[in-house]
Amino acid sequence: MNANEIIRKKRDGGELTRPELQYVIDGYVKGTIPDYQTAAFLMATYFRGMTDAETSEFTRLMLHSGDVVDLSHIAGIKVDKHSTGGVGDKISLPLAPIVAACGVPVPMISGRGLGHTGGTLDKLESIPGFKTSLSIDEYKEVIAEIGVVMIGQTQEIAPADKKMYSLRDVTSTVECIPLIAGSIMSKKLAEGIDALVLDVKTGRGAFMQSYERAEVLATALVRIGNSFGKETIAFITRMDEPLGYAVGNWLEVVESVDCLRGKHIPDIMELTYVLGGAMVMLGGKAADLREGIERCKEVVASGAAYEKFRALVKRQGGDVAFLDHPETYPRSKHEVEITARRAGFIGSVDSLELGFAGIMIGAGRTKVDDVIDPKAGILLRKKAGDSVVLGETVATVYADNDAALVPAAERVARAFSYADTAPEFGPLVISRVDGDGVQPFHL
Repeated sequence: MNANEIIRKKRDGGELTRPELQYVIDGYVKGTIPDYQTAAFLMATYFRGMTDAETSEFTRLMLHSGDVVDLSHIAGIKVDKHSTGGVGDKISLPLAPIVAACGVPVPMISGRGLGHTGGTLDKLESIPGFKTSLSIDEYKEVIAEIGVVMIGQTQEIAPADKKMYSLRDVTSTVECIPLIAGSIMSKKLAEGIDALVLDVKTGRGAFMQSYERAEVLATALVRIGNSFGKETIAFITRMDEPLGYAVGNWLEVVESVDCLRGKHIPDIMELTYVLGGAMVMLGGKAADLREGIERCKEVVASGAAYEKFRALVKRQGGDVAFLDHPETYPRSKHEVEITARRAGFIGSVDSLELGFAGIMIGAGRTKVDDVIDPKAGILLRKKAGDSVVLGETVATVYADNDAALVPAAERVARAFSYADTAPEFGPLVISRVDGDGVQPFHL
C-alpha cells in the first residue's frame, strides 16, 4: 500500500478496507505520511464520505491509537455526556456534579473552544488554580474519591484524533460527519465509560446548522456507541441563541454556580435536567427519564450538587473562594452597554455573531495557541421574546482589549433583531435518538 493509492481510491468513491485505514492513521501518527497527504485524504473523505462500516473501523483505529482507560475498579455504571458545542453552552459545568451527586460516576474528558463555540476546559481554567491537565493515574484517583472528574485530552488518549483534529481545523474539513463521529467517539470510548449521552446541536450557532444533518450525525454517533457495547442516547437540541445569559468563560462559571445554588435559568436547567435525567437513568439510579430528572432536581434543591462541584474544584486545585464569592474576581477594564434600537420585542439573538464578537475581545480563539482572557465576555440582559423599550440595555460587553471593544460592541448590537410581536419558538429539545431510531422528544 501507499498513501497516494488510498487517497485516489477514496477520491473516486471507493470503500476503504481496515488495513488501508490503518495504514493512513498509523502513518500520520508516526510521521511517515506527511500533513499534505493526510489533508488530501481528509478532503477526499469530506466530499465522498464513509460507509457505516468505514466509520466504525475509523473510530476503532483512532480509539486504539492510544490507551483505553480501565475504570472497572470503580463501582457503578460510568456515564459521560458530550455536546457538539455552541455559544454559551456551559451545560457540562452544572451537569457533571448534579449527576455525580445522584450517585452516578462521571468521567469527563472535555475540549477547548475553537472558532465561535466555547470549550469546557477554558471555562474551568478561568477558576484560579483549576488543573485540567491530569495524568491518567490522577484522573482515576479523582473519580474514585469524589465520583466526578473533568480533564482535557491527554497524550495517551486517542493521539491520532488529537493530531488529526488540528489538521481538520485548518483544512476546512471539520464538518464532515464520519470524521466528527470518529473524533468524538474515539475520545469518549477511551475514557472508561459504560454509557454515553449526547447533545447534538442544530441551528444558527451550531456546526450542524440544518436539522437534517444533525439527525444524520446523532444517528451515526448512537450507532457507533451501541456497536461498541456502550448504551448511547442522543438528543437533538436547538442552538439559535446562546444558552442562558452569559457568554465568556468566567461569566459562564458564575452562571453555572448560580444554577447549582438554585437559580432557575429556564433553558439551561431544562437541558441540564433532560441530559442529567438520561445519565442517571443509564447509570441505574432511576427507572426512567422522568425519575432521573426528578433525582437531579432533588440534589440541586438540597445543595448536594453545589457541594459536589466545590469538591471537584478543590480536588483539582481550584480556589473555591471565588465560587462562593464571585464578586471578588478581577473585573474587566471596560464595560459597554448595548441598548435597544427600537421598542417592541427581541425577535432573535444571533449566537453565531455573539460567538465571533467574543473571539474579538479575547473570550474565544481562532488558533489553538491564542491566549484567552477569562474575564472577557458578553452578558445578555434580554433574550428572544422579551419586550423592550427604545434605549433599554439588551447586553453588556466586558473586555480589556481597547482596540477590539468598539467593533465587538457593534457586532453584539447587530446580533439583536426586533419585532412588533413576540416570536414563537419550537422546543429546545427537539428529538431523541437511540437504538430504536429517531423520535420527537416529549416527557
